[in-house]
Amino acid sequence: MNAPNMRLTGLDLRAEIERLRKERNAVILAHYYQKPELQDLADFVGDSLDLSKKAASTEADVIAFCGVRFMAETAKILSPDKIVVLPDMDAGCSLEDSCPPEQFKAFREANPDHIALTYINCSTEVKALSDIIVTSSSADIILKQIPPEQKIIFGPDRNLGGYLARKTGRDMLLWPGVCIVHEAFSETELLKLKAQYPGAPVLAHPECPPHVLDHADHVGSTRSILEHALASPSEIMIVATEPHIMHQMEKAAPHKTFIGAPGADGNCNCNMCPYMALNTLEKLYLALRDLEPRIEIEESLRVAAKKPLDRMLEMAGGTVGKGDVGKPLVSGD
Repeated sequence: MNAPNMRLTGLDLRAEIERLRKERNAVILAHYYQKPELQDLADFVGDSLDLSKKAASTEADVIAFCGVRFMAETAKILSPDKIVVLPDMDAGCSLEDSCPPEQFKAFREANPDHIALTYINCSTEVKALSDIIVTSSSADIILKQIPPEQKIIFGPDRNLGGYLARKTGRDMLLWPGVCIVHEAFSETELLKLKAQYPGAPVLAHPECPPHVLDHADHVGSTRSILEHALASPSEIMIVATEPHIMHQMEKAAPHKTFIGAPGADGNCNCNMCPYMALNTLEKLYLALRDLEPRIEIEESLRVAAKKPLDRMLEMAGGTVGKGDVGKPLVSGD
């Protein structure tokens, strides 16, 4: 892993990144949960899969993904001929960590009559063991196409799976993983905030636990939350997801007030993703300079992982979150 060093002192990092972006023919991606300075210099800011799709559609030779490891791996799955770098290879994900491939494989083998719908927040190996990959915006659309008698494993996020089960009435076998960021929100502190700002709608990501979602006025993906915030007539909104999404909200609607939902003590930073925070301007510069740390995926594994991603895109109409086409999936399909 590259690390900033004293030789970077005095460098105009933004200018150097811009120079390297051109020299490397690179596209820079930043997830909504990245620090504002990374979002502001990225070519594209967005949700993880949408970013990977946009990068794949470019003529870039290099993808610099300011996000976490599973996101960069997804970009490599969709763009095998491009060099993909991640500023810090230690930028992981608690959901990915909660679902080791060998345990997921054993779980699947113990439930052979189930198909696996797997949230995109997982490793390449787990993707390859899955039937369909879903995002928080496409899962509902895809679930509606699966016959009601078909048994389903949903992982690795039990909160997203539970939300979908309640919304659709589907009885799914849930893998017990959680996102440490969304799990940290406090119902008690949220209720205090709602009392302080009566009438302010709560916008929440479905990775939040049920006791938070029960108080939400809008539940959706990061992109959905952003779009709802901008379209809402409300001048004050409470946002229950990683707080760096509010940077885009504030840029697009500076006249509105966005308040991050609180953690257990009412003002902690526990709702900031520690993995996303590992990426910095310095590390992005080094990644573009050295083309390291680099994402590499063995080809047979990449192909196996791409199959359930392609199935998602087929069933979601080719655009994640839109459309309702695609054939139903049954066990063994």
